[in-house]
Amino acid sequence: MHRSIAALLAALCCACAAQAHIAPSAGTAPSLTLHRALELAGAASPSLDAAAAELRAAEAGRQIAGLRPNPSLAIDAENVAGSGPYRALGGAEVTATIELPVELGGKRSARIDVADAQARRAAIQAAAAQADLRSDVIQSYAEAVAAERRLVTAREQARIAADALRAAEVRVRAGRASPIEMQRAELARINAEAEVERTGRLVETSRFSLSRRIGAPVAGPLDEDWFASVASHYGPLEPIDSADTLALAEAEANVAVAEAGVRLARSQRIPDLTVSAGARRLEETGDTAALIGLSIPLPLFNSGKAALAQASSERRRADAQRRLAAMEADRSIARAQANLANAATTAATATGPALAAAAETARIARIGYREGKFGQLDLLDAERTLAETRLAAIDALLSYHLAQAQLERLTMRAPSALGE
Repeated sequence: MHRSIAALLAALCCACAAQAHIAPSAGTAPSLTLHRALELAGAASPSLDAAAAELRAAEAGRQIAGLRPNPSLAIDAENVAGSGPYRALGGAEVTATIELPVELGGKRSARIDVADAQARRAAIQAAAAQADLRSDVIQSYAEAVAAERRLVTAREQARIAADALRAAEVRVRAGRASPIEMQRAELARINAEAEVERTGRLVETSRFSLSRRIGAPVAGPLDEDWFASVASHYGPLEPIDSADTLALAEAEANVAVAEAGVRLARSQRIPDLTVSAGARRLEETGDTAALIGLSIPLPLFNSGKAALAQASSERRRADAQRRLAAMEADRSIARAQANLANAATTAATATGPALAAAAETARIARIGYREGKFGQLDLLDAERTLAETRLAAIDALLSYHLAQAQLERLTMRAPSALGE
């Protein structure tokens, strides 16, 4: 068990040490892919540093649990600093003894079992920290790409609003439209430019959040193709078994720790022996005598029964939480599956037929407005529908990637090395 824990510890340490090899690139910043962002986050994450420290502590705890009790050296001097023949050291009796505790009831093996269970739990928590980090990076990356797509849409709408204003000015000068149309177009242009400013700040915020998450500046472009890709999730949902997932593995590790605690509490009810051996020197005669002792505590006030009852209650609580975790994992995975399938359908529709129809409607409205066949309200309505459809498509893609990351996190399997 401790070899598997050490292997996971070495992997985490290598990930942390890799940060020293990351240097900023000169010149034009390269594109930042999701894979690269995950690598940078693994090298700079405080959560992984904490997990590595926890693993080291667990390994040290395993070594401590296997140590035997230390012997004691005792030196006693009797009949000293008295009166008459016992003045100073004249009648002193000096005794030197070595006391060695002898553990009974399997206490040492029970401690080792507890330490092994705690080390396994620490390793599972380290794997969970890695899974959480991956999910967080995917979420931050998707939000940053979505913000940039919203900025592109906002700039496109601002350009369209400027074109509509120029068309309105032409119509008003030609006497084919009321000056109110030019005021409406000017208002639409002002709102579109304000939206560009607001979305630009959103891009800055999302990029800053991503840079803090990965521990490196985000200077280059992001992977638009990854964001636009949507896998097919049609057909009935197939149930996913929650066994061996990280969530259940951690709950089972808590049960193992509690069970080991019960065995330790049971072993501690058996009193330990203390064996002593020594020598006594009689100053008056110069003789030496051997001493042999054996002591055992009397469990009159603390028999360990209450500690055993406490450990048993902890085990029952851990077992109940494991059953609850299994139920919750099944429900969460089923919900995440449904959310991902719905998000995939919405994204495919929003980025396909719906977006194409809105774009075509807006194109026809622009041509018709310039030729005087459509009114300005028709044009504004078509442009507003196009903008809303574009933003809905971005939101649908973002929801899809967030749902995919959530399902991936819920179904993440515990490392196989932990079961060795």
